[in-house]
Parts: sequence; structure tokens; C-alpha cells
Amino acid sequence: MNPFKFLMAAPDATQKVPQEKIAATYKWRQAGVLFSAVVGYIGYYIIRLIFTTEQNDIMKAYHFTTADIGLVLACFGVGYGISKLFMGALSDKSNPRYYLAAGLMGSAILNLFLGSTRNLYVMMFLMILISVTQGMGAPAAQKLIQLWWGKKWRGTVYAVWSSVHNAGAFACVAIVEFSILMFSHSIAAIFYTASAVSAVIAILGADRPATVGLPSIAEYTGEVTVLQDGETVEGDTTQQSIWFVFRHYILNNKIVWAITLTSMSLYLVRYGVMSWIPSYLHQFKGFDASWAKWLVGIFELAAVPGVIILGAVSDFLKGKRALVCIVSVLALIGCLTVYFTATNHAVIVVVLILMSTLIYAPLTLVGLMVNEAVPKFAVGSSTGFMGFFQYLVGEVAATALIGILVAHFGWTASNTVLYSAASLAFVLLILIMVWQKQAIQKAAHEHLI
Repeated sequence: MNPFKFLMAAPDATQKVPQEKIAATYKWRQAGVLFSAVVGYIGYYIIRLIFTTEQNDIMKAYHFTTADIGLVLACFGVGYGISKLFMGALSDKSNPRYYLAAGLMGSAILNLFLGSTRNLYVMMFLMILISVTQGMGAPAAQKLIQLWWGKKWRGTVYAVWSSVHNAGAFACVAIVEFSILMFSHSIAAIFYTASAVSAVIAILGADRPATVGLPSIAEYTGEVTVLQDGETVEGDTTQQSIWFVFRHYILNNKIVWAITLTSMSLYLVRYGVMSWIPSYLHQFKGFDASWAKWLVGIFELAAVPGVIILGAVSDFLKGKRALVCIVSVLALIGCLTVYFTATNHAVIVVVLILMSTLIYAPLTLVGLMVNEAVPKFAVGSSTGFMGFFQYLVGEVAATALIGILVAHFGWTASNTVLYSAASLAFVLLILIMVWQKQAIQKAAHEHLI
């Protein structure tokens, strides 16, 4: 008996929803799917950030050094980047409802053990295991969005889900404060509370439309997926192997590569700005150290409305997401120039807030674009492939590389790296827009759409 059978893709329902009830059933099912994807991913973030949030208290209580904390966090970063690649591919053969819940439940259980040990090496090992279960979240959630929404509303829905990253960070802090209030600063109790909340969230979920008697989103909206060579694909599932899907639709897809490299470049800009806000503004711009730290949180939260608005704009422009990204990145390069050269603190804060949207909006949209560039049965693979480069290249370069360059050459070196990354993203987005247009024209010419 296979203990993981429940994770396998569910069969289509034998009883279909009556034609006159399809529209209404789709709407309330979509509401449930969005709620479960949003709340479920908040649960993932609660687990992911609990150690980061409590690092100062952990160092004090367990007599750890910053190097010890760095080792534990590094285990998660490297493990998460790798796990997203494999767990994303595996999600394409799984039931997204149970896959999302299983990853969260696994994270919650491992988090209990993390809160029960003071051994550094055990913590490092547990953090690697947690990174594997965490790698199940984004692919499953993004697959649900692709399965349940057509292009008309997908940009808005995806942007709402993407804002969970910011809400999750806030929820994590709220859970910590609640635990401190209830359990008198017990480090272990903080981990236990976070696990309990996440486990409750794990019972939520949804599946493919066909499994509840509804037509697929392609049948319902008439939408087809156009690949790089003009080929069109409609199905939600496939009998092809994981390796065939990954090789044929991911590795051999130039649009997927271009979008992935764009995302990697934008991740470098994201972490190159966000991670160094306290040091850069305090050391180079003369900000008060405490105020500079607060600006990290402001930078994160300020992006939420802008991301949702630009996601909706990409829907209004009939899915021209690359165009929205191009305009955003061009404006971002202008804001970076002001950020690097301005001396007025008010101007710097305003530009920083603007940059939050101009970074997170295209990051959100390229995450959607890579899903739309592949069949729905390859969405998890595309998400994992992009995540691998985002974390193992983009984030590492933005933290380790920039830290080394600044130490040797000053903040001008950091500015050069961020300019270069933003410029590369701009060029790649133009290529993506051209290639996507060519693919659509080829498909139309062959009377496939």
C-alpha cells in the first residue's frame, strides 16, 4: 500500500455540474480556491520566518553567535532553492489541494522539533528538511491559480496571492507576539504556536475543476496555452513522465529561460535593495539606524496595493504582462538613479516606496508569465525551475556578492551591480515580448487559435 497515494492527482468526477449551474458553481469554487491558496501560503510564511524573526532571542537564550544563526539560515536558503526545483516538478503529478496541505503540515511538524532542540547541528539538519517541505507551497498554489482562472482575471488573482508574501511576514510577527504574551518569552512555545496555527490552515484546500464536475478552465473560457513554437495545448494533465515534461516544456523552452533569467535579475535587485536598506541608508545616506530598520518593513508593505493594481492592468491589457513589466523596470532604473544620488531624506523615502512596487510588480508578473508559457501540467516545474535560479543565484548574489564588493570597493560597486541587473531584465523582457508575439502570430496563421 502506497502511503503517499493521497497526493496523487485525483480522477475526474463522474457526475458533471448541470450546464445552467456551471457559472455560479465556478464562482463560489474560485472563491474557496483563492482563500485556501492565500491563507495556506500565509501558513507557509509563518513557518519560514519564525527562526529569522526570533534570531536575537535565540542567540541570547542558546548562546549562539551571528555565525551560528547564519549557518542555520543558509541551510534553508540553499535547501529551498534546490527543493523548489524538484518539489515543483513533483507537484505536476500530484493533487494540488493535498500537496499544498501536506507541505504545510510537514513544515509545522518539523517546526515543533526545531523548537525542541538547542543543538546547532540538529537545527541545521531540521532547517534543510523544512526547506524541502516549504518547496511544496508555491508550485501547488500557483498551479491552482492556473487551473481555476482564465487570462481575463488571472493577473489580478495572481497579484492578490503574491501579496501573501507581505501578509505572511506580518502574520509571523503577530504569532510571535501572541506567544510571548501567552507563554512568558518561551522560545519553544513560539515555535509550537506557529506550528499549531499552520496545522489548522493545512486543512483548507481545493483541486482541479474537472474533479468536482466542472469543465476545465480551457473549456470554460475557450483559452489555450500557446508555446514558443506556436504549438497550442489545452489539457490539465498528461501521461508523460516528469522528466519528459521537464525536458520538453522547460529546458527546451527559450521563453521559459528568458523569463527565469529576468526573474533572477529582478531578485538580485530586490534583495540588493531590501537586504541593505539599514546599512546603506545609515552608513551612506546618514539616516538614523532605527528609522532605517523600519524602512525595511515599509518597503515590503508599500508594494501590496501597487502589485495588485499592476496585476489588474495586465489583465486590462489582455494579458500583455511583459509590456507592464518593461514600463515598470524602465521606471525602476530611473528610481535607482535617484536613490543612489539623492541626499534629501524625504526624497529617498519616497523613491524607496515607489521602488517597492516597481520591483515586486514585475517580479509577480514574471512568476505568472513563466506559468503561462507552459501547459498547465508543467506549471509546477516552471515555478520550481524559476525558484532555483531566484534563490541560488539571485539572492546569493544580492547578499554575499554585494557584501563582498561593498567591503572592498564601497557602495558604488553595489550600485553598478543593481544597474546591470535591472538593465539585463529590461533587455530580456523586450525579447520575451517579441518571442511571445511571434508564437501567437504563428499559431493564428496555422488556424490553431
